[in-house]
Amino acid sequence: MTDSGNKSKQRPPRWLDYGSINAEGRWDTCPTCQGTGRIPRGQEATLVAVIPCSDQRLKPRHTKLYVFISVTLSLLTCFLILYFLFPRSMDISPVTLQSSAIYFTPNKIEMIITNRLNLSNQNFVMIEVRDLDLQVLINETVVGRTKIPNVTSVPPRSQKTFTVVTNNTIDDPGLNNYCKLTSIRIHTLFLHLQMTVKASYLSHEEQLSIDTFEYVDCGRNTTVPHTLPQFH
Repeated sequence: MTDSGNKSKQRPPRWLDYGSINAEGRWDTCPTCQGTGRIPRGQEATLVAVIPCSDQRLKPRHTKLYVFISVTLSLLTCFLILYFLFPRSMDISPVTLQSSAIYFTPNKIEMIITNRLNLSNQNFVMIEVRDLDLQVLINETVVGRTKIPNVTSVPPRSQKTFTVVTNNTIDDPGLNNYCKLTSIRIHTLFLHLQMTVKASYLSHEEQLSIDTFEYVDCGRNTTVPHTLPQFH
């Protein structure tokens, strides 16, 4: 066999090596590139590449690590959002009597009492306190009432003191005689205070109520601050 014959039986270049279709040992031209070794222009979006299963591109490294980090970051973000924005309660400390002023008239007693209220904000946002309603009762009879539409704002994670002044009128004949009686030195008068207030924050609103008892000396012009245990 001559050299020219051997050369004729050699395989075509690599880009023409498409394989035998009819098992006759004949090498056919690739139908995709037509023997040029290049993809025709305009067919890039229509052709599908076949990748072997052993190709490393199908086995990205650290996949489990990336998934674990993503899930951890998502859970941590949700936890922080819930921790900082979850509504916490606003606390009201016991109402204390700061001062009282007593004024006698022929048929009644005018009494001005000043109470101090401590507002505690446990949230991480500011709280708006409004619609304060405080009424004073003696023997289940309302003798004074105070309403304040806009009370105050309590900064995050802080405490604020608010003062409430209430004008009370005692016109009961028995109490008038008792407070004006000069034969006794101390004229103790028990006051029942009922208070409600609204607090709003983060589109959340709640109403707080408090009941407490305090006593004053209705026979004197001033009273030393004191209080009794409160009941919520």
